[in-house]
Amino acid sequence: MKPPEQIETERLVLRIPSLADTGAIFNSYAQDTEVLRYLTWRPHQNIQETEGFLVGCIIAWDGDARFPYVITLRESGEVIGMIEIRINVYKADAGYVLSRQHWGKGIATEALCSLVEWALRQASIYRVWALCDVDNLASAGVLEKVGMEREGLLRRQIVHPNISDEPRDCYCYAAVK
Repeated sequence: MKPPEQIETERLVLRIPSLADTGAIFNSYAQDTEVLRYLTWRPHQNIQETEGFLVGCIIAWDGDARFPYVITLRESGEVIGMIEIRINVYKADAGYVLSRQHWGKGIATEALCSLVEWALRQASIYRVWALCDVDNLASAGVLEKVGMEREGLLRRQIVHPNISDEPRDCYCYAAVK
């Protein structure tokens, strides 16, 4: 099962990444330490790192488990972030990143909501979940706004290398049908 190659919302278009997105991603957030604070990868040191990352994202669509999208503004086509859904039999998990200038505008919520709604409409998917660092209150708010409930605390679950090289606690959120 694959999600649609493009999803449109009121303000956004989620689409398959292309190498043409490299510069926009590198310049808007891939080297921004504040944006990457709670992510699992370090800032890109050069544009070639971003290009390599995008090659992996494009190739992922050939499989049946990982589906990364570029988040673009519907009006202008500007690349402002990425969101990914990963499907594992009867469940799916999601993660996202958004350039700092677009924080606080409901964009992450709008993008994630579209993927959660798509996933829960699928007959074989019963659970959509996501993790967020216990200190990432903005992300916790996004997860709650899309209808996910906090299920619990996972201790020493994930390494956020821009904070620490040791695994950190995170919350697990999920929506189920």
